[in-house]
Amino acid sequence: MSERVESVQPRGGTVLRGGTVIDVAGERRVDVRLVDGRIAETGDLPADGDAEVIDVTGLVVAPGFVDLHTHLREPGMTEAETIETGSRAAALGGYTAVVAMPNTDPTQDCVSVVEFVRSQGRSAGLCDVHPSGSITVGRAGEQLTPFAELASVGVHLFTDDGSGVQDDGLMRRALEYAGELGLVLAQHCEVSSMTTGAVMHEGECCSHLGLPGWPALAEELMVHRDIELVRLTGAPVHLLHLSTARSVALVRAAKADGLPVTAEATPHHISLTDERLGSFDPLFKVNPPLRTMADVEAVRDGLVDGTIDAIATDHAPHPPQAKERPLDAAPPGMLGLETAFGVARAHLDLELRELIGLMSWRPAAIAGLADRHGRPVEAGEPANLAVLDPDGRWTVDPGRLASRSTNTPFTDVPLVGRTRHTFLHGVAVVRDGVATR
Repeated sequence: MSERVESVQPRGGTVLRGGTVIDVAGERRVDVRLVDGRIAETGDLPADGDAEVIDVTGLVVAPGFVDLHTHLREPGMTEAETIETGSRAAALGGYTAVVAMPNTDPTQDCVSVVEFVRSQGRSAGLCDVHPSGSITVGRAGEQLTPFAELASVGVHLFTDDGSGVQDDGLMRRALEYAGELGLVLAQHCEVSSMTTGAVMHEGECCSHLGLPGWPALAEELMVHRDIELVRLTGAPVHLLHLSTARSVALVRAAKADGLPVTAEATPHHISLTDERLGSFDPLFKVNPPLRTMADVEAVRDGLVDGTIDAIATDHAPHPPQAKERPLDAAPPGMLGLETAFGVARAHLDLELRELIGLMSWRPAAIAGLADRHGRPVEAGEPANLAVLDPDGRWTVDPGRLASRSTNTPFTDVPLVGRTRHTFLHGVAVVRDGVATR
């Protein structure tokens, strides 16, 4: 578990001195003063005896990251994670906001559960926690949730993540309903009839190991269906954790047609392949599964050329006893919040500004948070910031991660890039790589 230090908001504010600002406007060398939750000024700032000065020479000051896809497990599965521990992991990873997935127990399909998650985030969170809502009641795929009622308490993104909406007609009605309300539906693309019993990607490695396979087509059929439903309804859809080359090609074509389709990719789908399952280690079991190197390269290309809009962690904690089951019985999922920047920096051939955009202002726009997160680092803007060491090299020790679980696939893997400080509403929630509470 990560150590913690105390944080006290300085009376005269905080000055970040000597760093390079990178935001949607570009790159520049300026100091940044934070006062009362906002950026008070930028420039070559003089010494101020009442302000705390933090030397960030050689570091990058950027808008905080936004994760579109975080499983915080609370309510119901707090042995794996809580809103407090998950948000601490997020802050340590440079995130100032996360969208909490609805596959909790009970499901986030009603105002009372959504408000519980939001309240826990406000009282215990080290980042802003924004609950999503499920598309269907109980994520059962049969009855739509009350979108308007949930939207009235601030829910913007709806998803049955962990399950794709299998009923074509129901998904059409959901898109029409969401389109009228200005909401975004996020789809877990999986035709479930094709994946029963599957534990890994269906391919050469799967055949060699004698394990039940998960065909790429199970994802691609739903990607295709939902793109065509967007074409029919005009409503936007966000496609979760794309993992195959054909899925990327379908989204690229949809964007060329001008359709309101966005997509995300995870750090593990740009860094790991199905060959990792050769050890039969459940740490590498995930949904959708790790794919081939050709798929990995296609997903990377999609991030580089703008086909894929965001990097999202799909942070999915599980307690050790669950991941220690045999491969076919172990649940899918991996930790991701603390390692996402380091993995992406190590595996993507991208300018730093483009990478930060994939993790900050672009996901903020999809999540409906662009008024608070991913903002330019300018006077008057909210002080939700990450201070990054873009070339810092490190390796992961699962026992020192903030999450209540330890199921990372990146143990002892060299990573590049790490968060040094994180500021939420102007207050340091991470200092020198240590959470303040």
